[in-house]
Amino acid sequence: MNSTVRILGVGVRNTTKTEAIALMDGWASSDERETRQVFIVNAHTLNLAYTDADYREVLNSGDVVFGDGTGVRMAARLKGVRMLDNLVGTDLVPDFIEATLDRGYRYYLLGGTPDTAARASAKLQTLYPGIRIVGHHGGYVDAELSRELVSDINASSADVLLVAMGNPLQECWIHDHHTALRVPVCVGVGGLFDHWAGNLKRAPMWVRRMGVEWLQILAQQPGRKWRRYVLGNPAFLYRALRS
Repeated sequence: MNSTVRILGVGVRNTTKTEAIALMDGWASSDERETRQVFIVNAHTLNLAYTDADYREVLNSGDVVFGDGTGVRMAARLKGVRMLDNLVGTDLVPDFIEATLDRGYRYYLLGGTPDTAARASAKLQTLYPGIRIVGHHGGYVDAELSRELVSDINASSADVLLVAMGNPLQECWIHDHHTALRVPVCVGVGGLFDHWAGNLKRAPMWVRRMGVEWLQILAQQPGRKWRRYVLGNPAFLYRALRS
């Protein structure tokens, strides 16, 4: 695998999508069942980590941190590093599923509302006939329910746990429970379930290639996202320039 570039205090792996998929595939197929934490960071995630040392420590404790978005690529460029690929979570995880479908991996979906998790699960089975979904659950959980969920997830013999609670909750939940989990690959996937469930529409390919897919999300969820993008993006650029 390739080197790591430190962006706002977080070590981000500089690697290709092919290598990222191979890394997760190797972990998922391991007989050891050691839980690996896979985090995917964008400008918003790194802004949160910049102002929260505990969250920054959580991200850096992950087994791998992938970079998502134009902001990450720009910040790396300022350090003289060209990122090999833009590992957008809404593409990386589906590409992993498709590339490893013949492995028969078992997936558990945790996050969103119960309805969103259920519809995302159903959509996955339509998109990838034969995929093994062994459980799903809405992701707004307290400590007691989390303990029950860990037992349920372990009992399902899931190979991959997709956690869609948003930042910083999903990474903190994975971090707090990874020693109790018996799932080889745990991935924080942000709003991916909303895309699968039809709550959000992907931007056209030309918009994604330009690196401004955030505009599409902002247009669909202005009340929830304006602070993240309108205020957060300039703040991230300023911090990256200072560092």
